[in-house]
Amino acid sequence: MSVHNPEQLSLFLSQLLETNATLDYWTDFEKVKRNVADIEISLNTLNYLLGRQDLHSAVKSLWNRDNRVFEVLPILIAVRKRDKKKVVTADGNSKLLYDYLTSYDGVMEFLEGTGLADLFREKVVTNLVDYVFGVEVGLDSNGRKNRSGHVMEALVASIFEKNGITFRREVSSTEFPEIHAALDDDKKRFDFVITTPKYTYLIETNFYSGGGSKPNETARSYTEIAPKINGIEKYHFVWITDGQGWLSAKSKISAAYLTIPSVYNLSNINDFIVKIKQDFNYGL
Repeated sequence: MSVHNPEQLSLFLSQLLETNATLDYWTDFEKVKRNVADIEISLNTLNYLLGRQDLHSAVKSLWNRDNRVFEVLPILIAVRKRDKKKVVTADGNSKLLYDYLTSYDGVMEFLEGTGLADLFREKVVTNLVDYVFGVEVGLDSNGRKNRSGHVMEALVASIFEKNGITFRREVSSTEFPEIHAALDDDKKRFDFVITTPKYTYLIETNFYSGGGSKPNETARSYTEIAPKINGIEKYHFVWITDGQGWLSAKSKISAAYLTIPSVYNLSNINDFIVKIKQDFNYGL
């Protein structure tokens, strides 16, 4: 298979899409619902504190009954337990946010210091379950960067399915001993694998709407991987990528495009579909 020429490169770059976001890209509501459900009992218990002017006594009552309910307090300020956030104390030392929740006095210091105490006393929030649902929607926006890659995979899978192309997803390189050896036994997971009478296509997909180091590293990595795979009989590396983030990494994508024979975007992926279908007539 021949590599591309500069004219094809110019066309490829001109076709890059601004976004691959679909309507379900913005918020993963199933994930949000799961996260809220995990702590719903504790949140409902903390609803007892809403509107309490004597917050200290109310917190003391809950603490004596079940102090574990206070472990969910950080999510009220949009911090997850796994984040292990630290703050600076009055004496200039640092302290883990969750360390405040190990004592009654610590909980009160947390509530007063974060401003949650006033929020509770004034009953600005009427239901902590609903409040945390909103917090989780906001936090889920942090997952959009990773979700973009999943959206790209879903789009490519949909294109394959519509064209009657049989494929497998998330296939380890260990399934192909010669490929695994060529990659120096470095285990790799391919997004898709399509097998035809002529080739086994090992396919990677991604989408970059913004710049940064990741596109550069991806282009460098695939430029190294592709010749190793293509050098083995009946195997071929395919890269399906898109996004105007490549325009800020033009030198890297250009070098890769002019080196790797099979690079496609969402505008010309049909060329790959045609090639696959032609393979099934190979030798007839």
